[in-house]
Amino acid sequence: MKKIVLLGSSGSIGESTIKVAEAFPEKIQLTGLAVQTNYERALEQAAQFGVSRICVSDPVAAGKCRDAAPSGIEVLQGEEGLEELAASEDADIVLCAVVGMAGLKPVLSAVRAGTDVALATKETLVAGGHIVTEACARSGAKLLPVDSEHSAVFQCIGNAAKDVSRIVLTASGGPFAGRDDVDFSKVTVAEALNHPRWNMGKKVTIDSATLMNKGLEVMEARWLFDVGLDRIDVTVHPESIVHSLVEFIDGSMLAQMSVPDMRFAIQYALSWPERWVNDLPRTDLASIASLNFSRPDENRFPCLALARAAADTGGTMPAVLNAANEVAVQMFLDDKIHFSGIWENVERVMEMHKVVASPDLETIMAADKWARESAERGNN
Repeated sequence: MKKIVLLGSSGSIGESTIKVAEAFPEKIQLTGLAVQTNYERALEQAAQFGVSRICVSDPVAAGKCRDAAPSGIEVLQGEEGLEELAASEDADIVLCAVVGMAGLKPVLSAVRAGTDVALATKETLVAGGHIVTEACARSGAKLLPVDSEHSAVFQCIGNAAKDVSRIVLTASGGPFAGRDDVDFSKVTVAEALNHPRWNMGKKVTIDSATLMNKGLEVMEARWLFDVGLDRIDVTVHPESIVHSLVEFIDGSMLAQMSVPDMRFAIQYALSWPERWVNDLPRTDLASIASLNFSRPDENRFPCLALARAAADTGGTMPAVLNAANEVAVQMFLDDKIHFSGIWENVERVMEMHKVVASPDLETIMAADKWARESAERGNN
């Protein structure tokens, strides 16, 4: 029985994790849940799984949760509560699926407590990769990837890390990669959210449409697998059957394949180093018939190049790129900027930033705050 603390339990990844937990009641015990505002769903989940500790990040929602919670349920609150829950002794794995930079501090809390982290919040390593990986080295905690692409790489590498020549992350391309006729200044929110393969939260779906998601994944892969940026490639694969590939020093390549369903990657992160029998849909290659691959067009989708540039610069620049992107995506969702304004905003903030080469956590958080304020000022 593995004890799991689930951060972000009401989001897309969180709900998929709940389904995995339902499928393996004899193997998974949920011991903690965290949400931003949706305390009603957290209370439902707590009742279903017998969870006694909940964290609600939003203070108003946390107050309502305390009023509604039955006796025996402890309700934590805010950033401090999230860190406390993540560092709980009653956890074998903390699965972090909170959105954006909010995941960095609780992940560090879990790692410093020596608890393995199943990581679905890529921004944690984008902004603070060197801090998190150094903390893992000190405590012995492991990072287990939950993103389907990084899970695929993890599975392909196995015990052959020293023989890896190149990592190839696949990208669905979102709704626009195969459409040269799209005027990005006229794209609507509904069009950008209409992902052809995956059912994800709004922020990740917009990132997929701009290819920023893939840029963030390149940056995350660098830290997860200790591979240089020049050895991480991206290929557009619209079917989303091959989740990533690894090329080895002898030229051989291994790929991990499954139908696009996040439960595969979530289950592997929770079951590792074992594999558990499940009833998830199997991959029928004959019915799929063909798999297609192409190079991403970085001229049409500048976010991928911006992410690589931020990673090459290093220091505080990745945190600045990430923060500016989070603000720009929300502005697009709120109809305050057009679709191409997302990468225009990110590039503008990056050009303004004075990089700190070797930042500590406080400096990273300050750079994040500065970038958010700069992104918001530029569009008011």
